[in-house]
Amino acid sequence: MVCEVKIWWVVNILWLVSCNMQHWVHGEPQVPCFFIFGDSLVDNGNNNGLITLAKVNFPPYGIDFPDGPTGRFSNGRTMADIIAELLGFDNYIPPFATASNQDTLKGVNYASGGAGIRNESGQHLGARISLDFQMRNHQTIVSRIANILGNNDSAAKYLSKCLYSVGMGSNDYINNYYLPNLYPTSHQYTPVQYAQILIQQYTQQIMTLYKYGARKVALMGLGPIGCTPNEIARYGKNGSSCVEDINNSVQLFNSKLISLVDNLNTNLTDAKFIYVNYYAIASSDVSSLGFKVTNSACCGGGKNNGEIPCLPLQIPCKKRSEYLFWDAFHPTEAANVIVAARAYNAHTPSDTYPIDISHLIQL
Repeated sequence: MVCEVKIWWVVNILWLVSCNMQHWVHGEPQVPCFFIFGDSLVDNGNNNGLITLAKVNFPPYGIDFPDGPTGRFSNGRTMADIIAELLGFDNYIPPFATASNQDTLKGVNYASGGAGIRNESGQHLGARISLDFQMRNHQTIVSRIANILGNNDSAAKYLSKCLYSVGMGSNDYINNYYLPNLYPTSHQYTPVQYAQILIQQYTQQIMTLYKYGARKVALMGLGPIGCTPNEIARYGKNGSSCVEDINNSVQLFNSKLISLVDNLNTNLTDAKFIYVNYYAIASSDVSSLGFKVTNSACCGGGKNNGEIPCLPLQIPCKKRSEYLFWDAFHPTEAANVIVAARAYNAHTPSDTYPIDISHLIQL
């Protein structure tokens, strides 16, 4: 069985490399544009100019990225970067903060570290661009595209062919609900109630995106937040590998997100929404894929290297491909490759629902 898994991994890596070579050298992208909404998991520089603690435009961040520290919360590429490669784009999708008018036709990344579905999530970190404000920024971009293409109808037709990725909610737990000394939400709502309130607001935000022309949308589920080095260091007990209370709350949200996908697909028949099961992908056995350290960060300090942030000019671990986590909260590039590859081309029926990204973009 171990041999079979290792062979499976080698085949998939070869497939991924092959896709990258084909897409980055030949032909047109599979979609005309790619729009990215989210938090630090996919932020690629939008926070660089903000007054915030959620900012990583310094080494050793980007140590394995060609352009060095760009504001990506990883040692290398984010999941969004890798999906852009698989889609065949010549360059990574630029951040809204620096995107030019011509860039907008290929897509824009609006993601912001510390941001959440709720506007107050992450406020103790400083400035960040919540999903509500990311939607406002997208409205600005849609107007630019309409001006470039000549009219609203041409823009709507163009935008309907694009891929939209939305991944939000992590900070509504990490930097809101599970910081009871700073935020009141855990005193006001049970985990079930909180998940429902988040989904209600998220539904309105997704409907706003639909109003702005989105017709092919991938909604990223939340990962096992309770297994991050920081949450283990903060709330773990008796050497536990994960904090199950937090993971249970995350699963409540994910379950409601799947139901939201069903409702959207039923009621908005001219659009298609899919769910990417980040939780299941990230929770799968990765020991056979070369990962040897799954509960401690490559860069940081304290318990599990998760209590102290990855600091400027700190020397990180050498074998970064063997670590699941780069810092207290964020995956390494090696981990991002796995999630992105399985979101794009599902390897098990549970990876995505009801279809994967590669089939979504063909509709």
